[in-house]
Amino acid sequence: MQYIQLEALKHHLRVGLPLPFNVYQSDHKLLLARGQIVGTAFQLEALFERGMLVDIAELETARERILKAPRKQLPTIWGRAIDKAGQALLMLPTDGFEEVVEEVAQPLVALVERDPDLAIFQVLRQHGNGHTQYGVNHAIHCAIAVFLSAQRLGLAAPDVQRAFKAALTMNVSMFELQGQLATQAGPLTEAQREAIHAHPQRSVQMLQVAGVSDAEWLAAVAQHHEAGDGSGYPDGRREVTPLAALLHHCDMYTAKLSPRQSREALTADVAARRLFAAHPGDPMAAALIKEFGLYPPGCFVKLKSGETGVVVRRGASAHTPQVAAMTDAHGASLSEPVTRDTAQSGYGIVFALGAGCARLPVATDQLLAAVCA
Repeated sequence: MQYIQLEALKHHLRVGLPLPFNVYQSDHKLLLARGQIVGTAFQLEALFERGMLVDIAELETARERILKAPRKQLPTIWGRAIDKAGQALLMLPTDGFEEVVEEVAQPLVALVERDPDLAIFQVLRQHGNGHTQYGVNHAIHCAIAVFLSAQRLGLAAPDVQRAFKAALTMNVSMFELQGQLATQAGPLTEAQREAIHAHPQRSVQMLQVAGVSDAEWLAAVAQHHEAGDGSGYPDGRREVTPLAALLHHCDMYTAKLSPRQSREALTADVAARRLFAAHPGDPMAAALIKEFGLYPPGCFVKLKSGETGVVVRRGASAHTPQVAAMTDAHGASLSEPVTRDTAQSGYGIVFALGAGCARLPVATDQLLAAVCA
């Protein structure tokens, strides 16, 4: 193996975030494994001063690793990327945060590009637990929707990246509150209403303090709850930036797909139809609906055959995806998922099933295996 001094890779390291590579002692013995966290700046400086080493072969970018990884490994890589993004977003350092967001966005973007169907599956089926994790996962879900919609709209690459990072950070000031609301059955308190109303501008302020200076990124965050007709908040604007409008649609749509204590998640077809009805002729809403389809990956469905399954791939049209059938017409579990093309008349989709009534006797890892088959 060939080694390079750890100090030469300072730009890859952040206190409180997982190590992106193994760290070796001068005698080439492993000291810290990839994924371990250096907790303080003092500890990090000590590693530099002691001449710790990194294997050059491990320095391929996250994007390169993801693009060549076996497909069956992608769910695990997704989990790690989401965890790393969550740690970074919750830490919100007072300096250099723009670079941190760029670092955690890179693998997420690569994962979306590598397998958009698996990315959409994350939106429908991976909601996270705990107060802060709910808010972080929603930000990632929205960012996935924003990225795919922006590409379909033909936005320039810098704007696609900017929109993705704006979606990740639009709610940095209320991650904890989002989690509380997700598990709260009663009505909002006055303090919660005030915090919700103030969170776009508060998030902008936090991002500015953390070193974010991109004006379009900040404007998208500031305006992502403005509706363009004066009915939004916090300022009741009638003009919003295109990126803010895109964030608004994706935020509202993906939020409807996540369950809360006070309500079940909407099925994806209902969420799409409501979005279309509320914004007829809107190209951004149309792009989002076309990208996800009426029955996106992760959606539970009932087929004309009587079988029940989960959508694993989008199809040629919004209503003809590929489905992995999990039960037969009598509700008995199949020994192995069977792929059904819903464009064939005998396997057309009758309706989508809500998560609460799907009753599929299958664990999340089995669903992921079906999606990655």
